[in-house]
Amino acid sequence: MLIKDKILIMFLKKIKTAESGILLYGITPPKASTEPERVAEIAQKTVERLANLDIDALVVYDVQDESARTTEERPFPFLTALDPFGFATGYLKDLPIPKIIYRPAGKFSAEALADWLEVLHAHNFYPVFVGVPAPDFPVKTTLPEAYKLWSRHQGTSVIGAVTIPERHNLLKDEDVRILDKMSCGVSFFISQCVFNLDYAKQVIDDLALRCHRQQITPPTIIFTLTACGSAKTLHFMEWLGIHIPDELKEELKASEDILGKSVKLCLDIASALTTFCLERSIPFGFNIESVAIRKAEIEASIDLARGIGQMLRDQGVRKP
Repeated sequence: MLIKDKILIMFLKKIKTAESGILLYGITPPKASTEPERVAEIAQKTVERLANLDIDALVVYDVQDESARTTEERPFPFLTALDPFGFATGYLKDLPIPKIIYRPAGKFSAEALADWLEVLHAHNFYPVFVGVPAPDFPVKTTLPEAYKLWSRHQGTSVIGAVTIPERHNLLKDEDVRILDKMSCGVSFFISQCVFNLDYAKQVIDDLALRCHRQQITPPTIIFTLTACGSAKTLHFMEWLGIHIPDELKEELKASEDILGKSVKLCLDIASALTTFCLERSIPFGFNIESVAIRKAEIEASIDLARGIGQMLRDQGVRKP
């Protein structure tokens, strides 16, 4: 078997065997208005940065305009991005790792979604279905219907979903949502960016208890972490619904090096979640998110990924 083929099936194997220590890296595609030459240049830099990074898969987000869900003004203007699948297939072929592609299932007909899944599977990519950008958005295909369409590939693929610790803090039902999606075939969950450690711990605690009571093998929970380089980025994270504890927020704002401070905080959060999940026998991993366009923040995210990878190896969770 070729080395590339081994790399492509490794993520699939780790999810199917519930192996902890998975490491992902998440990006957003360039804006749709970007000239093709510039898109190719951005992609090449991405490939070069990630070529020697020890990650299991690349997450490519689908960027949606979520302005309708809040009356608060968006800190940064929304700009439509390139389709994540098209960007991955057209520009990231030289990165020989699996790609995890986000897609809002409700925006597509069942026929269009089924066709997309066939092509996705042919590329050894894996889907993560997300909800529509606003509650009143007209839904063409429900999430359960989308999972059923995917089920024809369940023998040779895996599918992911999103989990939101902030939602659990409010509604106390994230563990139920997770198990409902598991019953539809979902085997891994990628969280919204974690800055509130207590919120993430509560999801894990309640999920572990529910799985134990129902004698269900828990799914893999992959926590998203991201470096933050400015007070404005911090504000944008809050606009997205990410809860940043006041003490942590003031600590970051008061720092002379907010980017370096955020990386250290993320490493501390990753270490604490590693211990917490191991104690509760929940398979877990981390997704290092890089959604900024500033070079310093992108490079900080690479350093963060390396640091978390090393921490996982030191803990004996991730194989060298």
